[in-house]
Parts: sequence; C-alpha cells; structure tokens
Amino acid sequence: MHLTISFALLSLLFAGINDVVFKRYSRKVRSKGMYIFGIGIVWTALQVITFKVQGTTFSFNQNTLLFGLAAGVFLTISNILLIESLTHIDVSLGSTIYRLNTIGVIALSILFLREPISLLKSLGIVAGIIGVSLLYQKQNSSPHNTVFIVAFAAVIVASLARAAYGVTAKAGMSQNADPNAMLLLFSSCWIIGGVCYASLREKRFHLTAKKVLYSLLSGILVFLIVSFLMLAIEHGEASIAIPIANLSFVIALFLSIVLKMEALTPRKLYAVACAVVSIVLLSQA
Repeated sequence: MHLTISFALLSLLFAGINDVVFKRYSRKVRSKGMYIFGIGIVWTALQVITFKVQGTTFSFNQNTLLFGLAAGVFLTISNILLIESLTHIDVSLGSTIYRLNTIGVIALSILFLREPISLLKSLGIVAGIIGVSLLYQKQNSSPHNTVFIVAFAAVIVASLARAAYGVTAKAGMSQNADPNAMLLLFSSCWIIGGVCYASLREKRFHLTAKKVLYSLLSGILVFLIVSFLMLAIEHGEASIAIPIANLSFVIALFLSIVLKMEALTPRKLYAVACAVVSIVLLSQA
C-alpha cells in the first residue's frame, strides 16, 4: 500500500509540473502540433528503451490495435485542447477541470454502460461543478468574453476526451488488449496527431530550439507520469492510485503561484477544495 501511494504521489507531482510547463509554452504564439509531435517522439523513445531493457514482449492483436488507437486518439485530442485552452485561461482552471475527468468517466458510464448513479456519485459531481464555477467566475470580469468562453469550453471538451480515453483503455484491457502495446500506440498517436494538427490546422511544420527543449522536458514528464501511475496500479488498487494522481492540479496551482503566473485567492482555495472533495467522493463511489 505504501508503494502504491508513493508511486501515485510521484505521478501526481510530475503531472502538476507538466501542466505548468504546458502553460508556459502556450503563453507565446507557438505551434501546439509541433509540441505534441515532439512530446510523442520523446515519450515513444523512452518507452521503447524501457521495454527493451525489461525484455517486454508485445501482442498487437485486433483488440489491442482497435482499443489502443481509439484511446490514443482521445488522449491526443485531450492534450491538444488542454494546451490550446491554457493560452487564454489560468493553469489553475485548466488543470483542475482537466483532472476532474472522473466526472466524465462517471457520466459516460451512466449513459453508455447503464451504471446506476448513487448518492456519493451525485455529491461528487455537484462538488466538482461548484469548484469549476468558482474558478470560472474569477477568471474574467466579462463572462461574455468570446475568447475566454471558447477556451473554457475547450478545456471541458479536453476533460471529456480524457475521460473517453480512460473508458476506452479500460474496455480494451477487459477485452484482453496488451497494455504495454497500448502504451506504444498512445505515444505514437501523439506523433501522428501532432503532425496532423501542425500541418492541417496550424499550417506550419517548423522546429525551433525552444520547441525542442519544451518537447524534451514534457516528453520526459509524460513518460514519468505514465510510468509511476502504472507502477502504482501494479502494486495496489487502481481505485486508490488514480484518484491520488488526479489531484495534480493542487501542485499546478502551487507552482503557478510560486512562479508568479497567477495570484492565490480565497475563491481559488475554495474551488480546489471542492475539486478535491469531488474526486474523493467519486473514487469512493
């Protein structure tokens, strides 16, 4: 149990740091597609090296390819939207909403898997909505600001896409998909998705030293996030490891305040508290 919590906390730490790195990258006009592409390259390389050292074998059967690619697409979309949204909103808002993807998982399970909604689930969803509402009101004095509203909507869609990734990956593993092979498919989707976004959406495919450095840093962080979360799940229950890791927005808020990227306010503290309560209730449910 101690190893599970320790590994989950390490995943939480690196996820919080990476959200702040995402924010710093998005503060200037840079290609998000090239950033995702670079992260995918670094993540894939580190994953391949790790598997080679461990002597890991793979099984790319039909379910692995089907669910792995589908989940990888959802994960890629979620991160592109998260980075895009952080151009116009604080990291505290973006990170908190993104990590509240547990609400999306519950909602998708209720809609498509016909899972019952319990009192704890209901309270968890309400707490999450209250937290997001508190952050939303603080972000901009003009709630009709189109750019902010679009960015706010983008991070909500990012959270839903992240939830779809989780549900799809879980469904794949329940159908005997190879989790190690799926990891390689996830990182490969970042490479392909980044190229497509840079070429088709942004109409530019150009590497710079800054993009390479940011991609290298985030690529290492993403690899560490995934690796420590996998270790946490291997040594304990996913119902304990994943909720802990999803609290990374607390680290993101702390770092953004220390780096003077945003100011700490009572409203943000209340919002983060509500988000924490939401995740705890949903994980218990």
